[in-house]
Amino acid sequence: MTRAPRIHVVGAGLAGLSAAVALAARGMRVILSEAAPQAGGRCRSYHDARLGMLIDNGNHLVLSGNSAVGRYLRRIGAEHRLAGPPSAEFPFLDLRDGTRWTLRPNNGVLPWWVLSSRRRVPGTVLRDYAALARLARRHPGKRIDEILPCRGTLWERLLQPVLISVLNTMPEEGSAELAGAVIRESLARGGAASRPLVAVPSLDAAFIEPALDYLRGAGAAIRLGRRLRGLKVAGDRVAALDFADGVELLDAQDRVILALPPWVVAPMVPGLMVPDSFHAIVNAHFRLAPPPGTPPITGLVGGKADWVFAFADRVSVTISAADHLLEHDADALLAALWGEVAVALNLPPEPPPGRIVKERRATFAATPGQDARRPPGRTAFANLALAGDWTATGLPATIEGALRSGETAAALALSGLLAAQNPL
Repeated sequence: MTRAPRIHVVGAGLAGLSAAVALAARGMRVILSEAAPQAGGRCRSYHDARLGMLIDNGNHLVLSGNSAVGRYLRRIGAEHRLAGPPSAEFPFLDLRDGTRWTLRPNNGVLPWWVLSSRRRVPGTVLRDYAALARLARRHPGKRIDEILPCRGTLWERLLQPVLISVLNTMPEEGSAELAGAVIRESLARGGAASRPLVAVPSLDAAFIEPALDYLRGAGAAIRLGRRLRGLKVAGDRVAALDFADGVELLDAQDRVILALPPWVVAPMVPGLMVPDSFHAIVNAHFRLAPPPGTPPITGLVGGKADWVFAFADRVSVTISAADHLLEHDADALLAALWGEVAVALNLPPEPPPGRIVKERRATFAATPGQDARRPPGRTAFANLALAGDWTATGLPATIEGALRSGETAAALALSGLLAAQNPL
């Protein structure tokens, strides 16, 4: 009797889960393996003993126009797990002089919001926003500082804080092509595509557990705590997967998707070029319920923190491109960040219990040079595809990019399987 083809998805971060869910939806026999004892990768939740509560390892923002996010959450039945304002609103505070404002792009494609002083950045005029149009064009191989002057009020109060978060790279040296891709899929499509959304009550509840439940319901095998040590290659095919718990031999029709970090994948796949420069993200979580009516996110200018996130039971802070903070004393950093949070949200100056979480290699450096090192999902091996936000998604390292890469890898696995079953 001929056995049904198996598709091994190795890595249960968002890219791997996206691939596994897409394949399970097509009735494929999926085996999902993950080295860690839990799924989620960099998008995970855990119970923190110091705070005595569930927290996310980091704060992840998505936008209402993120198409792959929408498809993924609808498929796993978790679209209700995203929350945000009913329209595109981004409150900001300039810590240098106390100026507060709310950026309010209008819903339609025609950006009339830039005509309104009550919707745009204070201190800016209409002509300043030509910078957005310039950045939204295609600029392959160009740095942002080759496209924009990187100075002035609009840069300091909008472009710099937004782009450092989008790219997790100092914006001046960041890829104009990647930054432009984000603008084309958000602000260029109007406020309806730019509404900020966060996972509630946690990343795990929105993106991870519903996906695992979906996969179990579809008959997928989920094997946590199972580390891949390497691939055994024969000709143009992967012949076996060398796991720590034993070797898995592959039949002719079996397929493999590697959804692992680039530094893990590169030694396994001969001749593969991957990004090799990375930047950190630092997050701070405080055990304090914010006052009623606190905006879900607030952008900060002129301080250490980039964004303040307000959840029902905690306040969290995100700092992107945070390599310079990796060796800072955690308690001193908590105190400094709480000082900014207290000003932003009008809270007491005495800091509540807090936790610093450092992700040292959070994303690849989103520079033109590193973007050029991102491989496609297709590999030189007939039965092997790649997934991950570090592959050539056309976007920076984002949740949207990770989920798209999983869809791409799933489509490659299915097309390869179809070709193997129907040779010319």
